[in-house]
Amino acid sequence: MPDILSAPLVVEFPFTRSLGPVQSAFLTGLRQRTVLGVRTEAGKVLVPPVEYDPVTAAEIRDLTEVAPTGTVTTWAWNPAPRPGQPLGTPFAWVLVRLDGADTSLLHALAAPGPETVRSGMRVRIRWAAERTGAITDIACFEPHDGEAGEAAPHSGEFADPVLGIVTPARLDYRYTPGRAQSAYLDALSGRRVVGERCPSCAKVHVPPRGACPTCGVATTERVEVGPRGTVTTFCVVNIKARNLDIEVPYVYAHVALDGADLALHARIGGIPYDRVRMGLRVEPVWTGGGRHPDHYRPTGEPDADYDTYKELL
Repeated sequence: MPDILSAPLVVEFPFTRSLGPVQSAFLTGLRQRTVLGVRTEAGKVLVPPVEYDPVTAAEIRDLTEVAPTGTVTTWAWNPAPRPGQPLGTPFAWVLVRLDGADTSLLHALAAPGPETVRSGMRVRIRWAAERTGAITDIACFEPHDGEAGEAAPHSGEFADPVLGIVTPARLDYRYTPGRAQSAYLDALSGRRVVGERCPSCAKVHVPPRGACPTCGVATTERVEVGPRGTVTTFCVVNIKARNLDIEVPYVYAHVALDGADLALHARIGGIPYDRVRMGLRVEPVWTGGGRHPDHYRPTGEPDADYDTYKELL
């Protein structure tokens, strides 16, 4: 039995979003040190604003300016800030109901310690020195003893409005695949594909999960499948991914390896994209020291009959 594998993984990408009139006004307002909410048909002011009433689903566009002061409704202490968080020293995550709003905004509160934070405390926005039209234009909240502000109507019109944002998204964690997938990955290093058979329904699942997804019983019997298989379904990719050295268009498909009862996700190569079809027989292409097939290519065999893979679509 191979050792259980474990490795750090990072999922990171820039998230690009275009903004509608409400979100555009909200973020542009932050750049101008103005906080905007939106008023529903029932008269509730929502901050941050949304484009549709969460109760009635009606479209809402009635913008309202609220005060930069507010009240903490609930909080949690963060003793060890992570990179990219609003403050580099310990702080409190707080939900703040700004004066004039009926909902709360999540942000950071600069405080010397958890003993100084409480629900009901008064706070105000500390604006970032440089503002670009993003939620980070609010650097954080800080304690405040002044008077409460009021809401006022606002047109939402600003010069040079923010029409889109690009936000980096990152998730880093340590992944331990467990007994079944560790054995699967170990087999791939030897250019073999191994699944596990369910003792109840006798289906062979690839990649194995250690339990049958249908019957819910543990699986331990290992079965080598493939290496050849059949394209069951596919899609043509026409948008080039960043940092991926593959020319578009290309095809990703579900490939049911011979002997498996579950299809794998794989790229199809060695054939023009417009000639890929359901039932196409394919085989893996390994490159260099890769731990998994780079892609699958046609074997030259006759196409598989639909009845042989219709249950794997």
